[in-house]
Amino acid sequence: MLLSIIIPAYNEEKTIGFVLKRVAGVGLPGQLSREIIVVDDGSTDQTESVVRRFKEHHADTTVRYIKQAVNQGKGEALRVGIQCAHGNFIIIQDADLEYDPEEYGHLLQPLLAGRADVVYGSRFMGGRPHRVLYFWHTVGNRFLTLLSNMLTDLNLTDMETCFKVFRSEIIKSIDLTEKRFGFEPEVTAKIARIPGIRIYEVGISYYGRTYQEGKKIGWRDGFRAIFCILKYNLLDWKSSSQTDLTVDTPNAMSSSN
Repeated sequence: MLLSIIIPAYNEEKTIGFVLKRVAGVGLPGQLSREIIVVDDGSTDQTESVVRRFKEHHADTTVRYIKQAVNQGKGEALRVGIQCAHGNFIIIQDADLEYDPEEYGHLLQPLLAGRADVVYGSRFMGGRPHRVLYFWHTVGNRFLTLLSNMLTDLNLTDMETCFKVFRSEIIKSIDLTEKRFGFEPEVTAKIARIPGIRIYEVGISYYGRTYQEGKKIGWRDGFRAIFCILKYNLLDWKSSSQTDLTVDTPNAMSSSN
């Protein structure tokens, strides 16, 4: 079985090499193999050079590099990566190491056990390390999660988390349209309407970075997230409805090999 690891990157020359090394070296559970898909969202720094140099020196690791001609946003980079993925499971990994690849096994466990179709990694549950940063960011994240939960009838603790893992056929079946950071509320609204969908959360660590260290999301993205929550839950029923998708319960990995 194959895990596709999608890494959207925009001007991440300082961290992308470390991320690739960590992602390529992390142990995966069971008999999973990996493909790494880097979607360079129009970087103007040396991100491309770092990725290509890594590929040259790690021929034993499958690394696919996709370059967008111009910057279009994280959501668009993810959409392209998802379309190109070959794996049975798809995980999203930021290029800045705010999220630890060592926790892949933790996130994959409910999927490999045949209990989940989608797993969210929550920064707000469990006892794992969490860097102390911006108070109002935490308030904003909790508010967006609450608003999303009110409309999806889910009980997530961290809708805005980057760490999401999907059965490939689930995420590939969804028509994603958001180009920037609206991906999180859009995908949450759309998977919540899939009949029989099984969503799990697991606690994860979080090594957040400051704006001086390269953090890109801002207050405008928060307002966009509110708009997306309302749009995809209340105003866009046709595009967000997935009533034509049937979720088949897979066997656990241990019983299928």
